[in-house]
Amino acid sequence: MVAAAERVVAGLREECATPASRLDEVAAAMAGEMAAGLAEEGGSKIKMIVSYVDNLPNGSEEGLFYALDLGGTNFRVLRVQLAGKERRVVKRESREVSIPPHLMSGNSSELFCFIASALAKFVADEGHNAVFNDKQRELGFTFSFPVRQTSITSGTLIKWTKAFSIDDAVGEDVVAELQMAMEKQGLDMRVSALINDTVGTLAAGSYYDDDVVVGVILGTGSNAAYLEKASAIPKLEGELPKSGNMVINTEWGNFSSSCLPITEYDEALDRESLNPGEQIFEKLISGMYLGEIVRRVLLKISLQSSIFGNFDQTKLKTRFILRTPDISAIHHDGTPDLRIVAEKLADNLKITDTSLETRKMFVEICDIVTRRSARLAAAGIVGILRKIGRGIPGDKRKSVIAIDGGLYEHYTEFRHCLESTLTELLGEEASKSVTVKLANDGSGLGAALIAASHSQYLN
Repeated sequence: MVAAAERVVAGLREECATPASRLDEVAAAMAGEMAAGLAEEGGSKIKMIVSYVDNLPNGSEEGLFYALDLGGTNFRVLRVQLAGKERRVVKRESREVSIPPHLMSGNSSELFCFIASALAKFVADEGHNAVFNDKQRELGFTFSFPVRQTSITSGTLIKWTKAFSIDDAVGEDVVAELQMAMEKQGLDMRVSALINDTVGTLAAGSYYDDDVVVGVILGTGSNAAYLEKASAIPKLEGELPKSGNMVINTEWGNFSSSCLPITEYDEALDRESLNPGEQIFEKLISGMYLGEIVRRVLLKISLQSSIFGNFDQTKLKTRFILRTPDISAIHHDGTPDLRIVAEKLADNLKITDTSLETRKMFVEICDIVTRRSARLAAAGIVGILRKIGRGIPGDKRKSVIAIDGGLYEHYTEFRHCLESTLTELLGEEASKSVTVKLANDGSGLGAALIAASHSQYLN
């Protein structure tokens, strides 16, 4: 019966293989899809959304700025005091507010009034601030839902995702809705930038390091944003920005290509998902799905062999019962008898009395799935670098990738694999000029920083 289980693992290993030659194809396909998406709207599977952010923060920003981060059942309001190159962020305060469930399916004005009243209270708690006697407060608004952006301060809602379903907001300008709600509250505050969390990650990275050119989120979901030359965006209408640059939100999660290593487990997961045929790249690499892929492999093993003994399969048949933190804990188990692996199998899946061989097999499955994820994410990053002529032989510029998200931050094996794969794909020489660093809180701090770099009071 062990042989049957080993055959399943061997098949998985083969189907998830990511030799450098295959990853080079993935990088080339990513760069090709990017170019197609920049050429015309709808020209590619990846949207390549023009963010209208043409100035990234560089550390010289000064003043008090605000951020609103709305992307789930809670929202955050932040206040950030910036003090220029020498002192940077001198003070940062935030407050988290949970949204009452009835407001998530009510009407648009009720939701925005609730948010504006929380903002007004947050501002009122500061007391009088003479700085704002003769000028407006300015806010960066991170809105993590699909939006058709028309300028840096306007965007219409395409559709709600997650737990929201407020029909009358669809097709409306979310900035205008928020602005109107703030005025009703008597709050003199201007939304100076509408962004998404990935653009915010790029901004938060850029604020501390001028060489940051790509921002990536590797958490529950995955996305990337980068700095493109405005002249390389055929679909950009009107005159080019003075800076000559434009931040592009790639929405790379929707990338798909025949060169991706897709298994029967990925195909089944996709078929049973809420969005079949969409977000294929994200389903291969993001934290939301790694545990679920592993569960499906274990289920196949349990159906084809008796290696797990007699156990109640209810848990193993429950979708998404294995989360990425579980996979990470299993992958990092350094105990000689793999005790943590045994505990996870028992607690999460009710699989008890496993042999050391079985536990080792479980670790190997986690390793195969996670390595594929990290190596594909690295290939995506290399695709972006190649698209903008960076990280190639002869390019001496420093290129820094700012990454946010728990998958990268907390899953050590994933992080190490991603970084070593970048070196492998770029080559020894070119990889010397490319570095990766953690950027935290793109959706909060990043939004406040973009509000600062796009302030109406800049001369």
